[in-house]
Amino acid sequence: MIKVVGIRFRNAGKIYYFDPKDFEMEVGSHAIVETARGIEYGTVLIAPREVADDQVVQPLKPVIRVATEEDTKTVERNKEREKNAYKTCQEKIAKHGLEMKLVQAEYTFDNNKLLFYFTADGRIDFRELVKDLASVFRTRIELRQIGVRDETKMLGGIGICGRELCCCSYLSDFVPVSIKMAKEQNLSLNPTKISGVCGRLMCCLKNEEETYEYLNSRLPGVGDSVITATGQTGEVQSVNVLRQKVKVLIEVDDEKELHEYDVDELKFRPRKKNVKLSAKELEELEGLADEDLGDAENKPAAKPEREAKDVRRDQNRESKERKDHNKERDNKDRENKNREQNQKRNHHNRNRNKDRGKDRADRGDKTNGGGDRQPSESKPS
Repeated sequence: MIKVVGIRFRNAGKIYYFDPKDFEMEVGSHAIVETARGIEYGTVLIAPREVADDQVVQPLKPVIRVATEEDTKTVERNKEREKNAYKTCQEKIAKHGLEMKLVQAEYTFDNNKLLFYFTADGRIDFRELVKDLASVFRTRIELRQIGVRDETKMLGGIGICGRELCCCSYLSDFVPVSIKMAKEQNLSLNPTKISGVCGRLMCCLKNEEETYEYLNSRLPGVGDSVITATGQTGEVQSVNVLRQKVKVLIEVDDEKELHEYDVDELKFRPRKKNVKLSAKELEELEGLADEDLGDAENKPAAKPEREAKDVRRDQNRESKERKDHNKERDNKDRENKNREQNQKRNHHNRNRNKDRGKDRADRGDKTNGGGDRQPSESKPS
C-alpha cells in the first residue's frame, strides 16, 4: 500500500496521484505540485489515503506545498494575462494567414511556459508564429492541436437537454461512442438530433447502452414469428423496449387481430445481438463517428471510433460470401448446362454417323447391282 492524494488541474479533468508527504489536505483545498509541464496549481479531489501499489504509476512526484492566498492571487493574475495573450495570438495568426482556430491560452503557475490550444483541419506549419510569440512574451511557447471534443470541453456550453455539457461538468474522460448505440436505443438517426455541440455523437448515448442491450436481447425482432401462451402463432408488429411489451398480429376466425403481450408470455427464437446498418445510414452518419477521443492535458487526439468500420466490414464480408455463393451456384449451373449440351451433341453425332453409313451402303448397292465390284483387267499393248 502507498499513500497518495488525488489532484485535478481543470474542471472535469483527470485526477492525478501525488505523494502528500506530511501535509494535511482536505477535499476542495489547493496544492502546488510539480508536473511534466512544470509547477502547477491544482485542487484536491481525493484526500490523502492508501491505495494498492498497482494503481500508482511510479515515480510518484511529491506535493511541494499547500497553496496559500498569495498562490491563489498568482493564479488570478495569470488568468488576466491569458486573456491578453489570447488576443495577441489571434492577431499573429491573422498576420501569418494560418488556417487555424485558437481555442485557449494558458500560463503555467510559474510562468515558465505559455500554451496555446487550437483546432485545424490538417497539419499547420506554425514555426514562424512561434518565433513571433516568443519575441513578444519572452517565455517558452507551446502550440498544441486538439480535437473538437476537447475544444467543447474547454469552452463549455449547454446541451439540447438544457443542462451544462457532460464533458465540461463531470465527464473526466471521453468514452467511445458509436452509431450502433443510437440504433440499439431506437433513436432517430437524424444527425441533428443525436449529435452534440461539438458535432460528434452525444456522449450520453453511452449512459444507457448496457441497459438497452440487455432489454433488447430479451425481445423478438419486428417481423419475427412468435408463439403465444395459448399456442397461437403470430407476427411481431412492434416492441416497447422499456415496458417489455410486444404487439403481435394473430389470425382469429379468418380475421387478423393485434394483441399486446408481455415478453415472458411469448416463445420465440432469440435474435442476434449485432445491429446492422444500411449503407445509406452509414453514409449519413459517417461524419459523426468518434474522431477525437483524447484529452487536451496529455495528448491532442486519440484514435477514431471503429464501430462504423466494424459494421461496414461485417456487411462487406456478408456481401462477399453472398457473391461467392452465387458464383459457385452459377458455375455449377454452367457445368450442368455444358454437360447436357455435350450429351446432346454426342447423341446427334452418333445418329448422324449411322445415317451417313446407311446412305453409303445404299449407294454402293445401286452402283454394283447388288454385287461386288470386280477389278479391271489391263489390255496388252
